[in-house]
Amino acid sequence: MEKSVYKIIEVVGFSETSWEDAAKVAIATVDKTVHDIRVAEVVMMDMRLEANRIIGYRTKLKVSFKLE
Repeated sequence: MEKSVYKIIEVVGFSETSWEDAAKVAIATVDKTVHDIRVAEVVMMDMRLEANRIIGYRTKLKVSFKLE
């Protein structure tokens, strides 16, 4: 079996519509600069509020990718 090393980074995505969309935004952005993404783990979900109203959703992810 081949030996491998993986790096884990944390990113936060934002969406005005949902936590799922926020996660998709985060992965799409990471995918522009990181290759061979293996796992994305949702660490935290929260909301941005203004005047006690939800204005957006944030999803924090741990993203794992293989180092070359």
